[in-house]
Amino acid sequence: MFVGEKLTDIRVLHGYSRNELANVLNVTEQSIWQYENGYATPGIETMNKIKQLFKVKTKFFYNEKPIGEIVKEEGIAYRSTEKNSIKKTRSEAVYLRFMNYLVDYIEEFVEYPENLITLLRDRAINKIIKEGHLSDELIKQLALDAREVLGLNNCDNQNLMFLMEKNGAYIIERTLNVETDAYSAWVNDHRPYIVLGNSKKSAVRRNFDLAHELGHLIMHYKVNILDLNRQEYERIEKEANLFASNFLLPEEQFLNDLKIIKRKSNPDSYIELKEKWHVSIAALAYRGYQLNELTYQQYRYFNGLLNKKQYKIREPLDDQISIVKPGKIRNSLKYIFENKLSDLEEIHRYSSFETEFISSLLNIEEEFFFDYLIKPRIFNFEKKA
Repeated sequence: MFVGEKLTDIRVLHGYSRNELANVLNVTEQSIWQYENGYATPGIETMNKIKQLFKVKTKFFYNEKPIGEIVKEEGIAYRSTEKNSIKKTRSEAVYLRFMNYLVDYIEEFVEYPENLITLLRDRAINKIIKEGHLSDELIKQLALDAREVLGLNNCDNQNLMFLMEKNGAYIIERTLNVETDAYSAWVNDHRPYIVLGNSKKSAVRRNFDLAHELGHLIMHYKVNILDLNRQEYERIEKEANLFASNFLLPEEQFLNDLKIIKRKSNPDSYIELKEKWHVSIAALAYRGYQLNELTYQQYRYFNGLLNKKQYKIREPLDDQISIVKPGKIRNSLKYIFENKLSDLEEIHRYSSFETEFISSLLNIEEEFFFDYLIKPRIFNFEKKA
């Protein structure tokens, strides 16, 4: 029996409205509604078009097993210049369901270290309850605690991506809309995801995105993002930014670094610190201003020079500090394949996803999977003499 909910899921994942999908398939919008609600089944020609469009096998639509647990849209925290549209939020919630469905399979074969991000979240909940609210001082404590627990040293942030992945986070690159830098969410209450936009962003700005999303995961668990008004939304963004600043630039060490800077209002004075901490010049100066190491006039002059030098577009060292790519899922699959714990055909059978769709979901090039295709056995039938 055709499972209409599966068509709804994959349609929403790809951002199609019913009308848009109907136009692509050359059927009526009413037909799509009927397919999705169990009143009709696509014909062979339409079914073939659907399979080809979404890169899934026919079995996908006839398997009653759902694609994982529902991911609540209100739990997705965006790093964005504006609150995202309902359509986009719904699409990303479905994306996380599909991603998590594949991660469920991966975790059958790979045992990871203890999920320390869940530990940090639970600690934060207890501290917030005890204090009664999330104060700036508590945010500072949570950030320093996170830095220590995740194993970051007090000298730099070079291993940030690796340590976050090692200690529980699933980090993925994905094409997001122009306004969105990244977002994060808890799936199944124990699995933290961070999705980064794959736009050409510098390594240092990506580090801030990671720290910002870590702040959301730790401090804003169970916050209903969709229920927040603009003022409340701006407040949690400010809290995540404050967490990121304290996490990436711990106060004691950073104040010592600032002592060597003679002209704190000059953006070029921060280049050496940028190389050390892998944090943008703009964020370094703002952190100094937060700590009262720059006066209002100095910080204002700094921003004027930042604009004049066009550093808001591209800063010094942006083309020299390498952008680190997420590697947890890729390396997990490599481990599974190379140790013959499973293979690509088994993933096809489990998911009913074609390789192209798996590649797109995980943002791993198709060529990676081609190396692990099981080659068909060739039998040589020779005539008997």
